[in-house]
Amino acid sequence: MAINLSQGGNFDAEMGRPELEKLGGTRTSIHEGDKEDKIPDRSPASSFEDSQVDTKFQPGVQDVEAVTISWSKTSLAISYVLIWFVYALQGIVSGVSGSLLPYITSGFAEHSLTPTTSVISAVIGGVTNLTIAKVLDIFGRPQGYFVCIILTTVGLIMSAACNNVEAYAASQVFYIVGINGIGYSLSVFVADTTTLRNRALMQSICQSPYIITAWFAGPIATAFLNGPGWRWAFGMEAILTVVVTLPLFGFFMYHFMKAKKQHLVPKHSSGRTLLESAIYYLREFDAVGLLLLSAGVAFFLLPFNLYMLQAKGWSSPILIVFLVLGIVLLITFGIWERFFAKTSFIPWSILRDRTALGACFASFTLFLSNGCWGAYFTSFLQVVNGLSVTHASYCVQTMTVGSILFCIPAGAVVSYTGRYKPLALYVALPLTLLGSGLMIYFRQSDQNIGYIVMCQVFLAISGGAFMVTAEIAIMAAVVEHQYFAVSIAVLGMFSSVGTAIGYTISSAIWQKKFPESLAQHLPPDALPDLAVIYGDIMTQLSYAVGSETRVAIQHAYADAWKYLMIAATASWAIGVVSVLLWRNINVIGIKQTKGHVI
Repeated sequence: MAINLSQGGNFDAEMGRPELEKLGGTRTSIHEGDKEDKIPDRSPASSFEDSQVDTKFQPGVQDVEAVTISWSKTSLAISYVLIWFVYALQGIVSGVSGSLLPYITSGFAEHSLTPTTSVISAVIGGVTNLTIAKVLDIFGRPQGYFVCIILTTVGLIMSAACNNVEAYAASQVFYIVGINGIGYSLSVFVADTTTLRNRALMQSICQSPYIITAWFAGPIATAFLNGPGWRWAFGMEAILTVVVTLPLFGFFMYHFMKAKKQHLVPKHSSGRTLLESAIYYLREFDAVGLLLLSAGVAFFLLPFNLYMLQAKGWSSPILIVFLVLGIVLLITFGIWERFFAKTSFIPWSILRDRTALGACFASFTLFLSNGCWGAYFTSFLQVVNGLSVTHASYCVQTMTVGSILFCIPAGAVVSYTGRYKPLALYVALPLTLLGSGLMIYFRQSDQNIGYIVMCQVFLAISGGAFMVTAEIAIMAAVVEHQYFAVSIAVLGMFSSVGTAIGYTISSAIWQKKFPESLAQHLPPDALPDLAVIYGDIMTQLSYAVGSETRVAIQHAYADAWKYLMIAATASWAIGVVSVLLWRNINVIGIKQTKGHVI
């Protein structure tokens, strides 16, 4: 799922950027029962002709407005074709990498660390979207997109060359920041070129390649595992990334230069020296805040992932240092943002709006819940249900395909009715509670795999509805075009932090419950191999289905899985409250973009 740094206060006066107004009651009209909440047309475009670029906006926003004003409807259509192909690439790369992950960690005898390798990358990938938002707004959409292409390619090359879990985890930081940034940049492109009413529908159509690519990931991963090896898979992905993503970059740059020749792009001159520019951008991107938050969350979460690997458990000095350091860094981040940051890393003004805040926490809960069980799901299907890598990937991709399939009618409903809250409240919430709750029961090896698929369909429908409604909710609350990038980035940050916390919960439960249950169920002759069985999925799969040892391993999986799904289901208490916070805003008639848009 596509799933994807601006100040909430003053912008640079030299660039002609206004102070962000406070969000809240003064900006909305709320009627009784939240049934008829309406936001009047607050778009700056309402006071300008569609043929004019709003010079009060940030340079990157001005540039994209110049492009949409100057290009034709044919160019708009071509851009969406290219976006479709980039989403197809993202689906293949993400699917193949996810299918290979258990085998990569097992290759280093660290299968239990499967989710841990993604914790740091998920955190950094989330918070850096706010930095990418700054690049998109200040330097331009194509420029930020190009940076993400470079990061993705570097990360994939590093993955192909890694020799241990630590090196692989480091490569994932580059890869996740890059691949999430590509998806995030595409979301901003779609927002720039659509009306709010049709945005969810067009975003869903652009993500429709996942319906096709979902079925390719398993066979491709299997072919590489049975052939040249997983390293060559990453090499292939690096080449594909460059070949597929660059045409869209070139297309946008061509139209930007065309708009520039037509004198539609305002000239920007800061008058700063090189040193002054470096200081300015460090402040504008809030580099200190970015470092403090990323490091603080990562150090705080890592001990929960690693404590079972330490001989002294929680008494291990390194874990105590990590935990204390994480808490200190997070407190320091709060102090820095409150008293010292010239440009706030987190746009607090946006989060003061209850609809925007509720959308963020709904997205946070969705990814936290999925993170509680998603990292071990492929392993579970292979070991407990006896599926091959290919068939396991098909089952995993059921949720991806179902989410995208439902996104399209969900987007059409929002486009037709102008409402998004009923879809989340009366469709998404009940189905996600039903799907995750039933997974607690259908975790046993004697249950038909069809029941697992059924639960995945329920979760897919709810996930698709939340993907559509959360993004529309925050963008309906934060209407102005210049805040598109940052609002999507804030939503993505909450999603990524939710994923990281979900992975942490998953890892902590797994490392505690799985080896304990193995020790209880393994036959006496297999007990000496407990550590090897625990750390390597290939060893787990080497025991024949129906053998005493394989049955014991399946029981251990099921025991640990129960706690994973209980955590995933219980987390939705946050989600229920979050959706109830939303105002029922009618998005029909809210004008945000100009030029040739959909």
